[in-house]
Amino acid sequence: MHAYVFPGQGSQFPGMGKDLYRLSVFAKKLFEQANEILGFRISDIMFEGSEEELKQTKVTQPAVFLHSVIAFKGIDAGRPDMMAGHSLGEFSALVASGALSFEDGLKLVSVRAQAMQKACELTPSTMAAVLALDDAKVEEVCAAIQAETGEIVVPANYNCPGQLVISGSVKGIEIAVERMKAAGAKRALVLPVSGAFHSPLMEPAREELKAAIESITFYNPTCPIYQNVVAKAVINKEEMKKNLIDQLTGAVRWTQSIQAMIAEGAYRFTEVGPGKVLQGLINKIDKKVETEGVD
Repeated sequence: MHAYVFPGQGSQFPGMGKDLYRLSVFAKKLFEQANEILGFRISDIMFEGSEEELKQTKVTQPAVFLHSVIAFKGIDAGRPDMMAGHSLGEFSALVASGALSFEDGLKLVSVRAQAMQKACELTPSTMAAVLALDDAKVEEVCAAIQAETGEIVVPANYNCPGQLVISGSVKGIEIAVERMKAAGAKRALVLPVSGAFHSPLMEPAREELKAAIESITFYNPTCPIYQNVVAKAVINKEEMKKNLIDQLTGAVRWTQSIQAMIAEGAYRFTEVGPGKVLQGLINKIDKKVETEGVD
C-alpha cells in the first residue's frame, strides 16, 4: 500500500515553491489565489524572502501548506491508500484527500498560525528535543516535574524512537533539560521556537481554531487519514474536526501513526512538500519501508 505524508513547520526554506510557480500555470493560479485569501503576497516571501522572514509563524505555516498542496495537485497520485501529516501537515493531508477545500484549508491554517502566535505572546514558553531516552522515561520525568513544581511540561512530538520533543513553560523546560540528561538522555536541548506548541499552553489558540473549524464544511476523505492525536485511521469528518482541534494542545504521535500505517499494509511512503524531514524519521521508525519525496 502507498501512503502519502505531509511535512510541518520547520521544513521551510528560502526560494520554496519557486519552481512550481514557474513551471505550472495551475500552480501559478493557486499561488495568486492564496495571496488574495491571505491579504499579503506570501508567494513573494516564499520565493525571495530571507530565512528570518520565512520563520514568522503567520508566514511559515501557510507557506509549508501551500508548497505541499500545490506539489500534491501537480503529481498524478492516483488514489493514495492512506495519508498523514505532521502537525501543520495534517491540514495539507485533509485538502489532498478532499476532506477540505483548498480555500478553506488555507484559511484555517492562517487562523491557526495567528492564534498560536498570540498564545505564545501570552505566556513565555518553549520546547526542547530529548535524544536517546526511552519514551516512557521522558513521560515519567515530565509528570514528576509537573507534580512537584506545578510547571507545565509535556511530551509534544513523538518523532521517532529516541527523538522526542517536550513542550512547556520556560522554567519547566529548564528543569526538564537537566533531569533528562541526569536520566540518561544523550542530549536535551532547548529549541529556537517561540512557544510551547502541542501543550496545554496552547489552549487560547485551541478555542480560536475551534470556532473557525466549526464554521467550515468538512467532507469525508477519499482515503483514511492517520491523525496525530489518535495515531489511527480516521475517515469520519466529525471525528476529524475534533482531532484537528485537540491537536493544538495534544501530542503529535508521529512514531505511533507511522507504525499503525505499516501494520495496516503501508510499505511505500511519499513525502509531499518542502524538505526531507519525514523521510528521515520514517526510516528511523522502520528501515524496511521505501521512502521518496516530491517537492
